Formats: sequence, structure tokens, C-alpha cells
Amino acid sequence: MKAIVFDTFGGTEVLHEAQTEIPEPGSGQVRVRVRAVGVNPVDGKIRSGTMEAIFPTTLPAVPGGEIAGIVDAVGEDVDHLKEGDEVLGWSDTGAYAQYALASAAVLALKPVGLDWTHAAALPVASDGADRVLDLLDITTGETLLIHGASGALGTVAVQLAVARGAHVIGTAGPANQEYVTSLGATALVYGDGLVERVRALAPDGVDAVLDAAGKGALEDSITLRGGTDRIVTTADFRARELGIVFAEGPQRRSAARLAELAQQAADGTLAITVGATFPLADAAKAQQASDAGHSRGKLVLTVD
Repeated sequence: MKAIVFDTFGGTEVLHEAQTEIPEPGSGQVRVRVRAVGVNPVDGKIRSGTMEAIFPTTLPAVPGGEIAGIVDAVGEDVDHLKEGDEVLGWSDTGAYAQYALASAAVLALKPVGLDWTHAAALPVASDGADRVLDLLDITTGETLLIHGASGALGTVAVQLAVARGAHVIGTAGPANQEYVTSLGATALVYGDGLVERVRALAPDGVDAVLDAAGKGALEDSITLRGGTDRIVTTADFRARELGIVFAEGPQRRSAARLAELAQQAADGTLAITVGATFPLADAAKAQQASDAGHSRGKLVLTVD
């Protein structure tokens, strides 16, 4: 099968196409004929070697772990999925490939009306948004500041926080102000004077901060909160030195919750934005865009 492989750590130039063996599912697993793959910032960090302490990688390796596709082989002890089922979720093996193995327990059936690219854009962002909102203990009536509100995780986090009854202020670039507003947040351009501009919108203060951008907003967040309490980042590795929680805990990977949100996406009640798609052969270009801080929605690889 075709797969994207890296044999050494480095920049996107280490990614190349290769022929690898089609994997066979073990107990509790299915094999998925991959149709689309979510490209996440962590993919580039693993490729570069900067995440080696957290995600040890055996080389050569195939990147990625977020998939949508069709079950084409079923291992032992799997009774709720069958060949031909259309699914989305997380893979056990590298996802930048024509086939990947996945634990059946973390796959949800893809609803009718949700296309492959939007299905692949959902698992990591929805899981991360739920997890961080729970870490922050967001409740009705609170004001939540989200940095990077137009990104993949930010897009979902804004909507889920609004659904919890929170008032959301979302920072993004000038071109994404209307987009963030459409998600239900009060949009704000990031950059100079952010503290004063947030205070003008929230004179009683912000109750919590989610940094999904990783672009130097933690100091301003501490100022706005009057300390480090109830600030979580998913993107800024300076968190520990500043005394802030970095959301690096294990993903929940709930198939039931993923199925619920996938149906909302199919119904149009949850917006999932795909910022750009790339064919599998252009995985290096996709990671270049991700490394550069692509700012609206999710980047997705399509697989023939």
C-alpha cells in the first residue's frame, strides 16, 4: 500500500511516499480503508522529534492518527462493526496511508450527510475541546476567552462552550473575525493592547482562558486572570515555566460522544470547517501549512 513515511527526524523534507505492507487487524481491531486523514500540529512535532519525550517514535514511522474510511477487515472479538461500515475515529497505526488499523472501541459510524473530509476533521478537535472545557470547568454564565478561536480545536470549543451557556470571547486574525462571530463568540483581533480590549468587552473579568494558538498569549492571559488559575493551553510549551496547565493528558476517545457530535455535524448544528485539503502525496505541503500556523479550520489529506 502507499504510505507517507519518515526515516529520520527533521523538517517536512523527511516525509516521502513509500510502499509498505497492508496491516492485518488483531483482536479488537478493524482495518480501515482510509479515505481522509486529519492533519494535526502534533504530527509535525512528532516528525521533528520535539515530542520524543512524550511520544517515543520507532523509525521508520507513518504519521497521523485521525481517520475516516471504510472497514474492510475485522479482527476477533469485534461484534459491532462489519466490513463496509463507514467510520471515523482514531487509528492505532499511522494514518497517512491507504490502510490503517484501529481499535473498534474508538470508532464511530459516519452518519449519512457527513462527507469524508469533515468526518476526518472531527475526532481530535472534538475530543480536545470537550476535555479542555471540563478541565476549565466551564459553566453557564461564565466568560471564557479562547485564543485561536478560528482553528480546528477553537472552532469546536467555541460552539461547545456556547452550548454550555458560556459567553465566549474568541481571538483570531483580521480575516477570521466574521467567522468567529458566526460560531457564536464575540470576536477580537489578537495582538497589541489585547488586555485592555478584552477588559472593555468583559469589565467583570474573564473566568477562564483556553489558549489553542500558542502564539505568546499566556502572559496576557495571566494578567487578565490575576494569576494562573483556570488557564489551559494546548499549544504553548512554555506553560510549565509559567505555572500553567498544558493539556497533554490522554485523550478520552469516546466513540459514543464522537457519534453524537458527528450527527450534529451532519445535521448542520455543529460547524466543522475544513480549511484546505491535500492529496496524500502532498503530505509534506499539508504539514508545512500546519507548521506555519494555518488559522481557519482543519487541514485534511484525501486518500484515493
